[in-house]
Formats: sequence, C-alpha cells, structure tokens
Amino acid sequence: MILLKLSLIIPCFNEEGSIKLLYEAICPVLDVLSNYSAELLFIDDGSTDHTLSYIQRFAMIDPRVKYLSFSRNFGKEAAIYAGFIYAAGDYIGLLDADLQHPPEAIINMVHALEEGYDIAAARRIDRSGEKRFYSHCARQFYRLIHHLFQVDIVDGAQDFRVLKRKVVNAILNMPEYNRFSKGIFSWVGFKIKWFDHENVNRVAGTTKWSFKKSFSYAIDGIVSFTTMPLKISFFFGGTASLCGFFYVLYLFLRTIIYGVDLPGFPTIVSLILIMCGIILISLGIVGEYIGKIYMEVKARPIYIVDESNLGVNSNEKDFNDLYQKNKSIAR
Repeated sequence: MILLKLSLIIPCFNEEGSIKLLYEAICPVLDVLSNYSAELLFIDDGSTDHTLSYIQRFAMIDPRVKYLSFSRNFGKEAAIYAGFIYAAGDYIGLLDADLQHPPEAIINMVHALEEGYDIAAARRIDRSGEKRFYSHCARQFYRLIHHLFQVDIVDGAQDFRVLKRKVVNAILNMPEYNRFSKGIFSWVGFKIKWFDHENVNRVAGTTKWSFKKSFSYAIDGIVSFTTMPLKISFFFGGTASLCGFFYVLYLFLRTIIYGVDLPGFPTIVSLILIMCGIILISLGIVGEYIGKIYMEVKARPIYIVDESNLGVNSNEKDFNDLYQKNKSIAR
C-alpha cells in the first residue's frame, strides 16, 4: 500500500521562543496521522535569532524535518511561495510558527480532504486579544474587499489550511512578484470546507505585524486584485469637473442678472485645495499600480535560499522557468 504524503509548511521569522513548543505540538498530530508519510518543511525567513539553529537540531534527530533558510527577510508571502514549491506532499498544510494556529486542527482538515474537499481552511470567529482599533480596521477591510474584489475573501480567513496538490499547482501557476495569498487562495477556487476556531494568543514573542505593515499589506491586496480604485478616481475626477462646469454656469448667469461683484477669495482657495487634493489622490492611486508594474517587470527572484537540507529541487527549476516565461511575455 502506497502512503500519501503530508507536507506541513511552517514560515518562521525570529520564533526562537515558540519553535520548540510548535515542534512538540506537531509530533503527536503526525502520530495520529500515521497512515501518511509526513514532512515538516520549515521556511526560515532570514531570522536574526536562534530560530534556524533550533530547526537544524530538529533535522538532526528527525528525518521528517526539512528546512530552507533565506539570505534575508523576504516576507511571509515569499516564504509561503517557497514552501509550496519545495513541498513534496499530496496534501500540503500551512501554519504559523507561533502556535496561534492550533496544530491539532490539522487532523480534521486532513479528514475533510479525504471526504472530497480540495481545501480545508481555518477562520477566526473572534478577535480577542487584538487592539480594538486594529480589530475594527481589519473588519472594515474585509467589508471593503467584499465589495471591491472579484473574489470573496471570508472575514476571519487565515493562511492556516491544508490543500490538495492540484490546488497548490494552480497557485504556483500564478508566479507574480507582488503576492497576496488570501486573494490567491480565493481566486483559484476549488471546493473548500471552513473550520471555525477562537483566536489564540502567541505563546512567545511579539507579533511581526505592526499596523503599518498590515495597512501596507491591505493596500497590496487591493491593488493586486481589483482596478476599482482607478475607477473611483475617475468618478471623483468626473464629478469634480461636472461640479466645476455647473459652478461656471451659475457664475455666468449670476453675472448677467446681477452684474459683476467682488470675487470670493475663500471660495477660490477652497476649490483649489479640493481640486488639488483630488488630483494628488488620483496620482497616488495610479502610482501604486505603476509601482506594482515596475516591481513585476524587473523579474527579480521572490526569494534567495542561503541554507537548506533539501538539495536540488526540480519543482523550483520548473516554476522559476515558468516565472521567467511569464515575465518575458509581459514585457
């Protein structure tokens, strides 16, 4: 009997306080899923602490542990992409290293795939432990993208999920440089089953996601999956022009009826400020899209591997070739 293989991808960045606890929590899960050949694929995203040292120790005592270490911090999106390329499993799981994603949930997720689902994903039913302002902004973001995006991203949806190989292959066929995984996961489609769970606090360390980083990530997501901001900019520009036209018509008729009066300096200044604001906002929106195009056409690698115990990987060559091919077509 040929065993199916389960790969668990774990992006890590300065997680020395939690990585050992995570490994100890995952091992019993793999024992329960003993009918699968398992691998733990740690992606060290340029950690500056002892995270990589812990992973290397795990690899010395456990042949299931594989790892990649980036030459610097490329971000979680790059780590996820690299994990998908190197994962050898028929089922591929993705979870954080801070234990906010409970490893025991993987058991039910795998069972869901056995039942015929293509994706089993987790979503939080609450945001306890988060700052109120941050939580409010997150909810508003999901409401916004629900109206703007061509795909539906569920409020509370997380990267924590298990996917079939065909889903991962579909994701890897989207080798864009500016990646927004939550949108990509929804865009590829497939049959999905959601698992609700309460928010879990980190077991150690502090979150790497500041409000500034989260806001930037949200902008990346909006720009990556919709051109609606450009249409909104066009709408505001057209509305401002129409208002200006009617205002000129009003002044013309008023002059004919009542004669010329003293110009209103406050009115002129207000109109100039409003128009300049609309112009600058529109330029900023266009600039965001141009900036993304600029980053895409440079065709830089999404990540650079410094250390690994995986050896040569044919998937990486195949998908890097695909990446370069897509870039040459875009040019």
